[in-house]
Amino acid sequence: MSASELAEEEERRGKRAPWGVIALVLLTGLALIRNGSGEFDVGPPQPASAAASDTRRAGTGPVVEAVRPLPYAVPARVRIEAIQVDAPVMPVGLDADGWVGAPPPEDPNLAGWFSGAVSPGEKGTAVVVGHVDNKQGPAVFYGLGALKKGNSVEVAREDGKTAVFEVYGVEVFAKDDFPGDRVYGSKGAPELRVITCGGGFSKQNGYAGNVVAFARLTGVR
Repeated sequence: MSASELAEEEERRGKRAPWGVIALVLLTGLALIRNGSGEFDVGPPQPASAAASDTRRAGTGPVVEAVRPLPYAVPARVRIEAIQVDAPVMPVGLDADGWVGAPPPEDPNLAGWFSGAVSPGEKGTAVVVGHVDNKQGPAVFYGLGALKKGNSVEVAREDGKTAVFEVYGVEVFAKDDFPGDRVYGSKGAPELRVITCGGGFSKQNGYAGNVVAFARLTGVR
């Protein structure tokens, strides 16, 4: 990497907000994703208790990096074969009110990468969000709650590399008791969170919570 590229990288990293701030902003901003239509005979699948992550034990032992972290690169596409997801990814940032922007709800097959965090494959926790449904029906992450431990999430990046993550937990959290530090905090290795809305639904308040898939980098191709 040249000196000019290193300078640009440092400037880009310097613009990232601290995780403690991001966690709160994302919790607020995900209201944009929570408010799906919910007007279907059968709601989206919810995580099984057996799929709960082991993050509560994080920090009890050394972090093992099985795969070397990748450099920064914008993600282009996310694929989750287990739930038939194959969708383009667009960067989303913070809007004028300090909320995380969501992908346009009119496009049901579109995910968003929060560009204020690391890119998928970098050391740290990358975040990909998407709608569970819209007025026409199920959207990109409708089936997220059906993921199981061991399922793969692949993120194709604009540098030509594909970061392969293995799911190690899927949980649903109430929007009023969202564990931001647990979900977004860095584990010292390349990780990924895929998030959509879930839990109970009411026309007044939308979805009651968020489904979160926890995954760690296990391969690059």
